[in-house]
Amino acid sequence: MAEKDKSDNASVIIKKYANRRLYNTSSSSYITLDNLAEMVRDGVDFQVVDAKSGNDITHSILTQIIMEEEANGEHMLPVSFLRQLIGMYGNSMQAMMPSYLEAAMANFQTNQASLQEAFKSSMGGNAFAKMAETNMAMFEAATKAFMPGAQAAGSEAPAPSKPSGEPKGREEIDALRSQMAEMQRKLDSLGE
Repeated sequence: MAEKDKSDNASVIIKKYANRRLYNTSSSSYITLDNLAEMVRDGVDFQVVDAKSGNDITHSILTQIIMEEEANGEHMLPVSFLRQLIGMYGNSMQAMMPSYLEAAMANFQTNQASLQEAFKSSMGGNAFAKMAETNMAMFEAATKAFMPGAQAAGSEAPAPSKPSGEPKGREEIDALRSQMAEMQRKLDSLGE
């Protein structure tokens, strides 16, 4: 498989045929989902299109790669996260989740160097537990903000909100921002 120059703005086009085969038009070769996963890890931008209809199916192919990684024992997504994520489908705030998750991942990548340093420090395995706890707290806060009245399993009932001149949605967004700021402080303290 030919490597793609990251400075080139054009995406590699991958065609998916009816026989489920994937064809890399850049390298003129058939590839597998494992090859696509490697391209993602290498930072190669690509677009997967249905060879017959021309429809962009990149989203479903990337989701399929995640499913295969999870099925092969590379569990990165906890069951509680998956349940909460599924619960967001059909919710009126569903449209906000992609940008929220993108921002959370960008924040994680930004802090990756300090996180790696924290893992090397004396904290050892506790750093992973603290990071998982912080990430779950952040996701639960988002779930509460996006799904009023929803609670994660084992969490306490939320305190009744105080009446104010602002709409209820604004209060929830402010609460989420506050909780995200707290999470950022915790992440920053891991890197110290």
